[in-house]
Amino acid sequence: MLTRAENRGFVRLLFISRLGLLRTPSTFGRWATACAPQRRVRVEQTARPLAHCCGVRGLRSCSAASTPRTSQQANASQKAPVAAGDATGTSRLDALPTNETNPRLLRIRHTCAHVMAMAVQRIFPEAKVTIGPWIDNGFYYDFDISHPFSPQDLERIKQVMDEIILADLPLKCVALSREEARARVEALGEPYKLEILDSITEEPITIYSVGDDWWDLCAGPHVARTGEINPEAVQLEGVAGAYWRGDESKPMLQRIYGTAWETPEQLQEYLRRREEAKRRDHRVLGERLGLFSIQQDLAGPGLVFWHPKGAFIRNMIETFWKDAHLADGYQLLYTPHLSDRELFRVSGHVDFYAESMFKPIECESREIIAKPMNCPHHVLVYKSKLRSYRELPVRFAELGTVYRYERSGTLHGLMRVRGFTQDDAHIFCTFDQLRSEIKRVLDLTETILSRFGFRDYQVHLSTRPKVSIGSEEAWSRSEQALRLALEDKGWSFTVDEGEGAFYGAKIDLKVRDALGRLWQCSTIQCDFNLPERFNLEYVASDGSRERPVMVHRAIFGSLERFFGILIENSAGDFPLWLAPIQLRLLPVSDKFLPFCEQVVDKARRRRLRAEIDLSANRLGKKVLNAEEEHIPYMAIVGKREVESDALSMRSRHKGDLGSVPVDEILARLECEASMQL
Repeated sequence: MLTRAENRGFVRLLFISRLGLLRTPSTFGRWATACAPQRRVRVEQTARPLAHCCGVRGLRSCSAASTPRTSQQANASQKAPVAAGDATGTSRLDALPTNETNPRLLRIRHTCAHVMAMAVQRIFPEAKVTIGPWIDNGFYYDFDISHPFSPQDLERIKQVMDEIILADLPLKCVALSREEARARVEALGEPYKLEILDSITEEPITIYSVGDDWWDLCAGPHVARTGEINPEAVQLEGVAGAYWRGDESKPMLQRIYGTAWETPEQLQEYLRRREEAKRRDHRVLGERLGLFSIQQDLAGPGLVFWHPKGAFIRNMIETFWKDAHLADGYQLLYTPHLSDRELFRVSGHVDFYAESMFKPIECESREIIAKPMNCPHHVLVYKSKLRSYRELPVRFAELGTVYRYERSGTLHGLMRVRGFTQDDAHIFCTFDQLRSEIKRVLDLTETILSRFGFRDYQVHLSTRPKVSIGSEEAWSRSEQALRLALEDKGWSFTVDEGEGAFYGAKIDLKVRDALGRLWQCSTIQCDFNLPERFNLEYVASDGSRERPVMVHRAIFGSLERFFGILIENSAGDFPLWLAPIQLRLLPVSDKFLPFCEQVVDKARRRRLRAEIDLSANRLGKKVLNAEEEHIPYMAIVGKREVESDALSMRSRHKGDLGSVPVDEILARLECEASMQL
């Protein structure tokens, strides 16, 4: 995107060119190339979130507690395709270390949480400590204190943290009996730690001390001494409110966030990427580009209004999604937004998800609810007739809108809302068909995600948890089918033992965006629960009745969340095929409007999306507006263009294209858009 000064220079050159003073297109092109911004964004490799809170998880012995959860790697020599960058031409540089790839960094971050809590209590002895985990890019700690932390307080806290770090204090792990731990916590007068202690069911209880003056209930791990932390690689980021245990009925605490790295250079790179993430914030771009809004005051929080440009992009996404599914043998469904509560009682959602469901309304002596899930509806369609084994697999797909209650404090733009459209599909098949069906889903997932620029994935296979339903044989066969399908696909994946849903094994796929962040999108889940609850059957080849395997799968997850990810990945610079406006005509005066209208008509006949800037703004302002609105192509129209039946073209990313005949440039744009499809 050009700066204002560059735009003014661009407009001046246009006028010079039109006066015949600049007749060499190459000179204009060189200027445009020189002033075009050189985007270069480094990509961060982000691990799965680890939110091990001091004293929250069961505390085991020091040696066992200090070992992060391990995972099994398969197909290590083969990886999913890797994207070279995003649609704006950003490029990937070396990844920053993560908690999962760098255990030492994890220990540094966890220790920083303790050091910060120690510093806070040195400055504010009345502050009560609660929990302090490591997180993806750093750490936080929650405090109960009467006055709000100020920026000046954070500066003082950081100074004391530096003193503790430079003192090179040892960290020691001590195992205690429950009675000893209780006595020590009560002596400190820490009510939150006492509550944490009461929630721990395993013994011995472990504590970590920093030097001789401060300790915390904790399972580790930590560095051996505070001197292993580089104080110049640590920064406090800010303060936020957080309810104790996430419960709005409990006290509001103050959470101080910090980031910690091994070197100052890593910290600076992280800060640079953080600023870039702010520039790409989908909430800001969504408003500035006129894509969507959330009318919280009158309509309510967490409900998305798709504006014309955003609605157009959504329609393009939906159309592509539907065409891809029809070509892959799916049958499209539309199911009701409302259902009798009894349906979700039979499915088990009332028992397991009641807190996420909106309350029912009375209607003719029936309790009607807004559906929180699409799957029971698809089950009813399958169950509407007796199926033969010859009909299997049956593949149903729906862009189904669901409604879930989320606390207002957890809502976040398009990423977490109360009404959203899932790209749901459910496959009913036999166990013998499961492996090939999963492989088919993986192929379709790659086809769809890669179309939107996502080619770098992190894949996880989750196996049977301790609490589950279904036979040992069913779990073994389904896990094997998922594993073999991933191997058939040639994708590397991590096995998360015991992390599957209670009703079946699953595959989760996260996409990596232009900033290296991982986003959970696609999921594939086997389900032994709903077929049992709804007594689903098919007629086998020998005439007996058999139970089908049910597979849940979503590729985007939800359209709203995926659109938010897409906005941030592209920074609002959508590829030509997806851009709501592909070409904007900028007439020098109103007398050239008839010619512009003819060009727009020609563009529309080629299925191109063109519009005219009808504002009374000067040409420079029109150019600037087109740049700020991320219009891929703009064309200046004046006397010279009308007489030559041409357009003075400029590409947002390629710079000046010179004067091009109307039919030729429209053919080029049509070809470019169709090639992207």
